[in-house]
Amino acid sequence: MPTIPYSDIIQAAQAAGDAIMTVYQKDFEVYQKNDDSPLTEADLAAHRVIVDALQRLTPDLPILSEESENAPWDERKTWDRYWLVDPLDGTKEFVKKNDEFTVNIALIEHGEPTWGVVDAPALGCTYHGGTATQGAWKSVNGQDTPITVSKAPESNAGWRIVGSRSHQSDAFKAFLDDFDAPEIKSMGSSLKICLIAEGEADLYPRLGPTSEWDTGAAHAVLLGAGGQLNVAESGEPLRYNQEESVLNPFFIARGA
Repeated sequence: MPTIPYSDIIQAAQAAGDAIMTVYQKDFEVYQKNDDSPLTEADLAAHRVIVDALQRLTPDLPILSEESENAPWDERKTWDRYWLVDPLDGTKEFVKKNDEFTVNIALIEHGEPTWGVVDAPALGCTYHGGTATQGAWKSVNGQDTPITVSKAPESNAGWRIVGSRSHQSDAFKAFLDDFDAPEIKSMGSSLKICLIAEGEADLYPRLGPTSEWDTGAAHAVLLGAGGQLNVAESGEPLRYNQEESVLNPFFIARGA
């Protein structure tokens, strides 16, 4: 089994972030993909940077990226170990220019995210870690600081829950009914899960659609920080490279 050059993968994510910022700082066109989600030249530039780096650094590992043609199940079912990539997570946030977008690269092994890097180029920070490296870190200006999840409140009061401040779905409102005046924290992209990982929030109920590449990297960081991300209906850990679809079921990310 080839050794993973984690520091080089982090640098690749940051290089993709630099490519994104080059586009971010100028006028750019926004296109619509077949599923009506937005696409920009920044998505494609970051995709090329990451794929080139991964193919050079780990040539034996397959890559599943949002911006590449999806591999059919007959091919994916043979993948015990592969890279799961979202070159630009939060394209809507990118278009709005609110800085809350990320580069996501996750190592998936036997359906589990064992390591990931989440680079937030406009915010100047990078999250990385997982069970493969036995911890999680937040890097600012090249300085790594260990991060861990917070201990959950012991009563229904005092919870910090990640969600939308202004566009709460009926399912999210029903979820909040179990809590006593929780603080609602709003954030874009996979940074929602990173808030849990660094102890800035306690719960993130995702009661809407996401794809595997949206969550894999931050999920790995969360596990490294001592948290968990489970399917909302069953309570089982969220798994990857599923036969039916690359869409995730609804899930809940939580701290300790």
